[in-house]
Amino acid sequence: MLGSLLLLLLQSQVPPAPAAAPAAAAQAPVAAGAIVLVSYVPERVFDSRKRKFSDFEAMLADLARADVVFVGEQHDDRNTHRLELALLEGLMRRRGQLTVSLEMFERDAQQTLSAYLAGALPEEEFLKQSRPWPRYATDYRPMVEFAKGHGWPVIASNIPRRLANQVAKEGIGSLDRLPAEERAWAAQAVDCPDDDYRKRFVATINEHPMPGAEKLSEAERKAMDDRFYLAQCVKDETMAEAIAAAHGPGHPLIVHYNGSFHSDFTLGTAARVKRRLKKARVVVVSVLPVDNLDTLKPAKDDRKRADYLVYTLKPQPSPHGR
Repeated sequence: MLGSLLLLLLQSQVPPAPAAAPAAAAQAPVAAGAIVLVSYVPERVFDSRKRKFSDFEAMLADLARADVVFVGEQHDDRNTHRLELALLEGLMRRRGQLTVSLEMFERDAQQTLSAYLAGALPEEEFLKQSRPWPRYATDYRPMVEFAKGHGWPVIASNIPRRLANQVAKEGIGSLDRLPAEERAWAAQAVDCPDDDYRKRFVATINEHPMPGAEKLSEAERKAMDDRFYLAQCVKDETMAEAIAAAHGPGHPLIVHYNGSFHSDFTLGTAARVKRRLKKARVVVVSVLPVDNLDTLKPAKDDRKRADYLVYTLKPQPSPHGR
């Protein structure tokens, strides 16, 4: 799933897009109240609780009854991102007002993001100041514009990448040496237990070791794993804190988009939201691109991955070679 140990640790910490981002800025934002429709997205939905295939509309009807919905994605998959927008459209029809939460924006960009959504900041300036991911224009802009067009809040939920890097290098105590304004961008309460999530994290990063890792002693390797896992926990806690802060009486449904590792098996960010919002109904969706939807049989481990598995079709080569 991830190309290297560092990529797993920092899967939210993708290098920012070029400052000017002229292509994205040139696109006109969605008019207030407009409905953006997506084209057909091949998919199949598996209801893990009922242990059978369902359909997209039945899933949406259930998600609309939740308090928080996690959508775990495989980054940079075209059909996944189209389906994510379709999910927002379907939930809008059922709930009207939503709150969108994104791993892809960091908490120190919230003021800039909110100003853009309110129409107080041009898109070009918003992109210069908010450090969007490189594929923002195609992958996440449609959802932000859809939210903007309907007056929905969008939460910039993630910890700033520099602070996650700092935790990985210097430990959690380094956050308390920050000025109060910067310290507020990371979760106040951080729990990093030696649990199944840690086992999955360490196993995954060890599948893609960093260059030179083979020269480390067992103790050095464990210390490195511990530092990276701590940074991962801080990311999860920070996103969970941001989501929980948006929840309250009469609240709209919160739909949070993140890399699937953060919410699969209801671990990571999902577990930390449930810890903070004990009475909230939290539903986890995991989107899995596959080569063939027609012959699909969910793997046994996948059935434990999420409440709903949404299989999308991997982009296929053009029959005309283009």
